[in-house]
Amino acid sequence: MRVRLPADGAWPTVREHLVERLTGAAPGMVEAMFHAGGIVGADGRAVPPDAPYRPGMFVWFHRDLPAETPVPFPVTVVHRDAHIVVADKPHFLATTPRGSHVAQTALARLRHELGIPTLTAAHRLDRLTAGLVLFTVRPEERGAYQTLFRDRRVRKEYEAVAPYDASLALPRTVRSRIVKERGALAAREVEGEPNAETRVELLERRDGLGRYRLLPRTGQTHQLRVHLNALGVPILGDPLYPVVTDPAPAGDFRRPLQLLARRLEFTDPVTGVEHAFTSGRTLAAWSGTGWA
Repeated sequence: MRVRLPADGAWPTVREHLVERLTGAAPGMVEAMFHAGGIVGADGRAVPPDAPYRPGMFVWFHRDLPAETPVPFPVTVVHRDAHIVVADKPHFLATTPRGSHVAQTALARLRHELGIPTLTAAHRLDRLTAGLVLFTVRPEERGAYQTLFRDRRVRKEYEAVAPYDASLALPRTVRSRIVKERGALAAREVEGEPNAETRVELLERRDGLGRYRLLPRTGQTHQLRVHLNALGVPILGDPLYPVVTDPAPAGDFRRPLQLLARRLEFTDPVTGVEHAFTSGRTLAAWSGTGWA
């Protein structure tokens, strides 16, 4: 397994990063791998446990994967060409391997199903959020597509189901400063220069619920969930906002987070084609299908 150390990491050592990243590993497994010389760098030499963390560094290792609960929903391919794959991801399926989610990820499934071992994700969608994800086919082109997201040249539209509040004036643009400390499950708003911006619109309402269109201009962790919660209308099925709740038992897929990455629009940086993709999924709390 190859791991690239994140560019924005602040861990003192490689070991500390891997201990946090491989949360699904058995206790002591990471330390044992270092002790056995099982974690190596690009030169094939064993990485010592006190090796300083270097952003962008690659390390390789083998570990026995823990059993993963299968996510019983398909990943639908919306578009495929020589450069990109756009997939419609279900709730509960991680985008890329991380922690205890390795085989049960959209990336692992698509590499296998499409026969594209070089497939990589150009951005990331939360495991609990459904909808559109962009993958790149050629490693040498990945940076061009990632730059689209970094430079905010992708128009992203989300849909959410949350309580309806007649006193909440919409549409409106929400701006705030969001931080998420390492090790904390939930992000929070703090005083300071805004780093997160979302336009919130009400599409329709019924039975005490609203269906909302969310247009994020920025991409902070949990931004849409934090902003709707701050407006007093937390997204249905959210296990973190307004309060952190116990995780659902493995295999319990009854109450997915009612958040969907509905639409992606961008100019292809390689071909120049104008792309516009729409998810075919619906939110169960609004459609009345499968919401317990």
